[in-house]
Amino acid sequence: MASWIIHVTMMVLSVFISSSQGKRDQQLYCSACKAIADELNYSISQMDPKKTINVGGFRLNPDGTMKDKKVPLARSETHLSELLEEVCNSMNDYALHVDPDTQHKQYKRFAPRSGGAPGDFPDFNHFQFDGPDASNALKFACESLVDDLEDEIILLFRRDTEHVSEELCSRVSDYCKDSSHTNEEL
Repeated sequence: MASWIIHVTMMVLSVFISSSQGKRDQQLYCSACKAIADELNYSISQMDPKKTINVGGFRLNPDGTMKDKKVPLARSETHLSELLEEVCNSMNDYALHVDPDTQHKQYKRFAPRSGGAPGDFPDFNHFQFDGPDASNALKFACESLVDDLEDEIILLFRRDTEHVSEELCSRVSDYCKDSSHTNEEL
């Protein structure tokens, strides 16, 4: 009898947990996905394209030579993994933006990047700064996406996909399926 009660309780809990996880805020997670793509693209663009890293098995061939392969450091799995560890820290530079024409809401970067052009500030009139809770929610969404999609993110960025934001956020993660907005808005 006790095992039956435990079994039913576990089933009810699993249904409750899975249904609560399924109700993610699509706007928040779509914005986080686009921000991840934007931040990674920017970080990769800041790397010297001439820097390479040796990859391979480092095994000796029968003739005593070692076959290795050089790949650009910026798009290496090692470098991308390091970038993913830090990408969510930049979510403090994002705030909710309301498009004045369409009233479409999404998180956008408001803080200029270091080394950016002087006066490279967005129009702050359309941003909603709701304190640290808003950026904490975006950071949590970012961390959740990185945890869930780390392998897919690395694979897309290693392939140097042209429209990585669209592919990642629309085709891979399903968070921006209903959105026709692209990474250019970030």
